[in-house]
Amino acid sequence: MNARNTADPERADASSSPNVSLQNNEIYTTPQYLLTEKSALRLIARAEQCSSGLSRKLEKRGFETANIDAVISRLCELKLLDDNRFARLWLQSRLRLTRTPRRLLSSLCARGIHHDDAHAALKEVLDEETELNLLTRFAKKYKQKISDTGFNSLKYLLKNEGFSTAAIHQFFGIDY
Repeated sequence: MNARNTADPERADASSSPNVSLQNNEIYTTPQYLLTEKSALRLIARAEQCSSGLSRKLEKRGFETANIDAVISRLCELKLLDDNRFARLWLQSRLRLTRTPRRLLSSLCARGIHHDDAHAALKEVLDEETELNLLTRFAKKYKQKISDTGFNSLKYLLKNEGFSTAAIHQFFGIDY
């Protein structure tokens, strides 16, 4: 890493010019990178972030894409930014709401979490007991709609909403 002071324009050499490409390690010392990193760390300190969400927030603040990518890469290396951790924590915070597995998965994907990672986090967070509680709350919330439909159509509705066959059978007291 170059030991020069990049904050002092009098001492900055040609490598601090935007037209000159920087070595891998030198990008971490540019004033623009440091401002981007500072803003990213403030956002992370406030709440857990996912990489795509953090990227969008930094773009809105007017930071350059190259700096945003470098900051996100660095924060991932340092384990300060982790999409899997974000997905698990986000799901745990939403389980108290009456949402279905399908809607939870969809919401995670809309936040920029890859479908496979979102599905893995959902499987990790949603154990048998938690899924059954979620299904029971869903059934109570939609009691009128459920009572108007037949048994088979209710099973299809629950399956379509992402509940497992085991949870559905347990809810109805069916041995399988």
